[in-house]
Amino acid sequence: MAIKYLKKSPKTSSTDDKKTAGIVEGLLKDIEKSKEQGCIDLTKKFDKYTGDIVVSQERIDEIKKSLDQKTKDDIHFSFERVRKFAEAQLKNYGQDFEVELSKGLFAGQKLVPVNTAGCYIPGGRYAHIASAVMSVTTAKVAGVKNIIACSPPKEGVGAHPTIVYTANLCGADVILNLGGVPAIAAMTNGLFKNSPADIIVGPGNQFVAEAKRILFGKVGIDLFAGPTEIGIIADETADAEIVAVDLVGQAEHGYNSPCWLYTTSQKLADTVLKRVPQLIAELPDVPRTNAEAAWKDYGEVILCDNDEEMASISDEYAPEHLEVHTKNLDWFHKRLINYGSLFIGEETTVAYGDKCSGTNHILPTKGAGRYTGGLFVGKFIKTLSFQRMTKESTKLVGAAAARISRYEGMEAHARTGDVRLRKYGFSN
Repeated sequence: MAIKYLKKSPKTSSTDDKKTAGIVEGLLKDIEKSKEQGCIDLTKKFDKYTGDIVVSQERIDEIKKSLDQKTKDDIHFSFERVRKFAEAQLKNYGQDFEVELSKGLFAGQKLVPVNTAGCYIPGGRYAHIASAVMSVTTAKVAGVKNIIACSPPKEGVGAHPTIVYTANLCGADVILNLGGVPAIAAMTNGLFKNSPADIIVGPGNQFVAEAKRILFGKVGIDLFAGPTEIGIIADETADAEIVAVDLVGQAEHGYNSPCWLYTTSQKLADTVLKRVPQLIAELPDVPRTNAEAAWKDYGEVILCDNDEEMASISDEYAPEHLEVHTKNLDWFHKRLINYGSLFIGEETTVAYGDKCSGTNHILPTKGAGRYTGGLFVGKFIKTLSFQRMTKESTKLVGAAAARISRYEGMEAHARTGDVRLRKYGFSN
């Protein structure tokens, strides 16, 4: 029997998105300028509230005393089960599980890969073989059934031959000669007889990044990526030549690629400041042009008093790639918390991770290392929760859910508990 809609909605959840987006964009711009006062003014306008914004401890204590015990008991009932499930998720991170949260109430999760992934592979100034490896291979290992790869074509050639070879080797099911905004749109909308992508991953220029940002929601994305970055933490034991070479190694990516050095050594800083322009001058035309502009406009050398200051400023910047060239490598490994990928000691370097050492080079930029890591198999896998209950467990769960719903003013929610309590012979 064919699928038959007995009722079809005239609208979707995205119907009002454009109007809402315009309003929110305007409000965000206003608050960016007006800051706290803007928040206060808008709260007065929309919520008719003129009291304190920050809830004081005195107010919290007052509320604790004023709430009736049954309300607090029901809130604790919810809190305890949500906490127990979150603890089980942490304990079983990355795998299926089921746990009994209270008698007769079972909850769990199952991991399911997305059905279709779109992998964008840059192909402008350089043939990004490694980007094909990083995105397509990771999706394949995650269990994605349908992988679409897109890369910009050259006149009379199409996508770069080595990119086509690499994407095919790594498991791409379809390879398209498309780049830029058309590539992102085609994968999102299921063009050229393909299924629409569930997620799009891979680095690209600012137009690719903006297309992904705009379409996020309609399609999943790996992260909001900007120009590639390098940060280097170095003390007096670091090899200044290696530090300078590594900074230039990332600067060649593009005119807007930030390069940051955090150091406690004035001598090292002086040497690096002298050597970087010299090293750039020795490069071929295209990388030299990129590196000159990147170092001039986005290069920084920051002198610090001690290791803690270097770690703090690095965490503030949250560089995409972070190298550590110090005598105290273990301390920095334990102390640092914000970065895309960490390269510990002079023996390794960003280029190794970029090309072939194994870690993924599709990483967070523009400070996103504060809240996310880079591309990994988990980006292609959905963590889906489920629950099942016995009729007996409804006596507690159904009654608590109904009462909490009524505290919130959601009567229809409450009645979904009521109907089960009546059916199973319990009273609320």
